[in-house]
Amino acid sequence: MSIRPIFAAVMTVDTTHAEQQILLVTNFEDLVGTPFSGVINAIGWTRELAGDFAEIVHKIEATENITTVDEEELLALTLSEAGQLARATILHDLQLLEAQGAAPVLNVIHYYDQDESDPFFPTDVYSWHVDRAPIPTATFLCTYYGASSDVLPNSKGTQKILIPAIRQELRKRYDGPEEGFDAFLREHFFDLHYAAAAGAQPVNLGLGNLWRLAVDHPDSPVPPSLHRAPRENAGEPRLLLIC
Repeated sequence: MSIRPIFAAVMTVDTTHAEQQILLVTNFEDLVGTPFSGVINAIGWTRELAGDFAEIVHKIEATENITTVDEEELLALTLSEAGQLARATILHDLQLLEAQGAAPVLNVIHYYDQDESDPFFPTDVYSWHVDRAPIPTATFLCTYYGASSDVLPNSKGTQKILIPAIRQELRKRYDGPEEGFDAFLREHFFDLHYAAAAGAQPVNLGLGNLWRLAVDHPDSPVPPSLHRAPRENAGEPRLLLIC
């Protein structure tokens, strides 16, 4: 199995724990077969993909800010040779994940909805956050085109509900007995969001790489991976596989 750490190469400060948090592998079998352990909570299959993924994005008729593209629609696209090569890669990735029991979705994303109703504590995916599930699972994602996601070393993030000023403001919003406050925070997903430390250096997941991120679930042996969606580049929708 070929694995190497990423943070050792890209982090320049305080890498005591972060340098072991992300591992890179060279094939799909290692991506799904390498266990999360210790502080390792993000594993990436790094790849140099051939093909024209931009052509696929531009050929898809997007009527919403997020358009889901099914396999039938993808196969129906009339593409150049380079576009066909890109499509074959996407279809192969979908098949690999489905064979693992996952339910991958391919999206063309112009933008995500933002939590504009609560500028004090937005809970949209542009915020540093973790994913949660009731059963053992992981988040898989790959950006084929457009801006790509970021991850943050857990040592560089603080759960927002533990920041005194934020916690005090949230208490003002809660109208109930003290023993129910923590349940209130979970019900409204406040506990899933994090603030980055000053000077923290996120790691960009890059284009074409297929990632497996640890999720907050009852049997997880590691902390969940802190990540966020990027701000989309102007005039450049994202092509994202996620499950």
